[in-house]
Amino acid sequence: MTSRRSLTRPLALAAVVALTAVSCSTGGGDDAAGSTPSCVAGGGGTPVTADPGTGPDGAPEVATGYRTGMTAVRTATYAVSTANPVSTEAACEVLRDGGTAADALVAAQTVLGLVEPQSSGIGGGAFLLYYDAESRSLRAYDGRETAPASATANYLRFVDDTAAPGAPADLSVPKPDARSSGRAIGVPGVVRMLDDVHRDHGSKEWRSLFDPAIALSDDGFEISPRMASSIADSAPKLALDPASRDYFLEPDGSPKAAGTTLTNPAMAKTLGAIAGEGADAFYTGALAQSIVDATADTTGGRTPGRLTLDDLAGYEAKERDAVCVPYRDTDVCGMPGPSSGGIAVASTMGILSHFDMEQYAPASPDADGGVPDAEGVHLIAEAERLSYADRDKYVADPDYIPLPGGSPAELLDPGYLEQRARTIDPARSMGTAQPGDFGPIPLSSYAGPEAGTSHLSIVDSAGNVASMTTTVESAFGSFHMTEGFLLNNQLTDFSAAPEGPDGVAVANRVEPGKRPRSSMAPTIVFDRGDDGARGDVRLVTGSPGGSVIIQFVVKNLVGMLDWGLDPQQAVSAVNVGAANAPTTNVGGEHPNIDAQNDGAADPLVSALRAMGHQVSVADQSSGSSALVRTDDGWIGGADPRREGVVMGDAIE
Repeated sequence: MTSRRSLTRPLALAAVVALTAVSCSTGGGDDAAGSTPSCVAGGGGTPVTADPGTGPDGAPEVATGYRTGMTAVRTATYAVSTANPVSTEAACEVLRDGGTAADALVAAQTVLGLVEPQSSGIGGGAFLLYYDAESRSLRAYDGRETAPASATANYLRFVDDTAAPGAPADLSVPKPDARSSGRAIGVPGVVRMLDDVHRDHGSKEWRSLFDPAIALSDDGFEISPRMASSIADSAPKLALDPASRDYFLEPDGSPKAAGTTLTNPAMAKTLGAIAGEGADAFYTGALAQSIVDATADTTGGRTPGRLTLDDLAGYEAKERDAVCVPYRDTDVCGMPGPSSGGIAVASTMGILSHFDMEQYAPASPDADGGVPDAEGVHLIAEAERLSYADRDKYVADPDYIPLPGGSPAELLDPGYLEQRARTIDPARSMGTAQPGDFGPIPLSSYAGPEAGTSHLSIVDSAGNVASMTTTVESAFGSFHMTEGFLLNNQLTDFSAAPEGPDGVAVANRVEPGKRPRSSMAPTIVFDRGDDGARGDVRLVTGSPGGSVIIQFVVKNLVGMLDWGLDPQQAVSAVNVGAANAPTTNVGGEHPNIDAQNDGAADPLVSALRAMGHQVSVADQSSGSSALVRTDDGWIGGADPRREGVVMGDAIE
């Protein structure tokens, strides 16, 4: 097949500090003698300690530290950044050997499922923006999970609200909770999506792209510090599932420690089947049956889900039109619904385009991005409040709930965004914004996170670009494991209650076959000519982070497009922003923020509070990456809050 992270705070990332800056070295004379160039690691970054713990509402996974002083990586023709160095290397080697960005995605995702199963895997879903350089076309691929055909409006709320005639309904909540029950599991979408993307844009043999993950499954790999921290945090829930317990915990129930070697022969068998038969091996036959059986498992009194073989066999990944908005001299493009991420990022940037953000750049930014200007942070947070207000009300699966006007155009209309910008008081926070009035559209009230999420940014030597955010929803998904992989809990991204307090139907309610709303925001930015014509790719970025993803991506974009930060400074910079609530986030994990005593002595925090912001300095565990085109190739950055690295070919 072809074309298919205060200074006194403990870090779990010391083992990967040496992997901060990475390139694929050509090896000089050895290469001339015919040897194969290799992806190698080298220097940069110092760990800052951090007490593991969760961040603000909607934050991803556990906080595991910050690597200070990371420097951007420069490459010649291709580059890749993922959240784990093992995955990055696997993808880099595919690119080194002439593979496309689509090929590299397959290798990276299958490896990520092993080395960071708390975040992503083949039992989850993904959203992808893919730019094809030859045709100069941009496509949005939707590999979001779907609800089973038998799902009712109260599927996540009650054990059974549709009892047989004469039998009482069971209006108790799913056991032990909706997230850890089979009710949370949607039809996984990432395998089908990657198969489709590979058919459209791949050049390497599909089977060969699974070799790195199969080898790791058979030969074993060490549990990274971040994965170990996540296992420890989730151990009680992992113990509920026999397969998860056996894989992630010791016989005495204690969590397996960093450095422990894991082998996963079941995963090797699973990946071998998909490698040989394509996505159909996952969605039909024995693998599909194992997913159905695991979803229906009642071990420990867990409420079963109702996925069927027909649900899996009928799953389709979808191609959609990307959402783009002009910003300065660029076009910022992202995902459409059912992700709200692209629309909210585009809306925020459209609002910020009415302010001179350049004047609010950090003064003398250091390698870690410096200290943000309080007025700039205020404007960003206010613009995000307005965008989240619209996102919260209007965005859901567009195949079920249309946007105002039937497309993102009305929410992103320049005149409308200008009106929204005028509501911002430059000296005082609005606290909570009101959504725009587009008439009687059903209310979409759920604002929950995808917490087990990862991001990949890839460019290949032909100029093809991929930005993919991939997830199992919460850390370790539903904790249900089968055939070597974890199953998602994506359906808890739906609103559990089908109606709001006013009795109006919630747009993001559960419906058969529907895709839950997301905040994932893979982003590609293009140059834009004076005539408005779209030019070359300028940068690619994205992040995990649940509902905070939108804030992370906006920070990255403003940092690079307005403040002149290089991609490493941009992703390393203090995470700031707000959802539609009075709380404004200032990431206390950052070494330039004094988070002691709730930030009372920190100048940025104090300035924001003087403007009416209720500031949280909780750690924010983003996982951003960014790649930026340069005159002689690419320059990239990986988030110091996770284990990610950038790799590519060396500039000679």
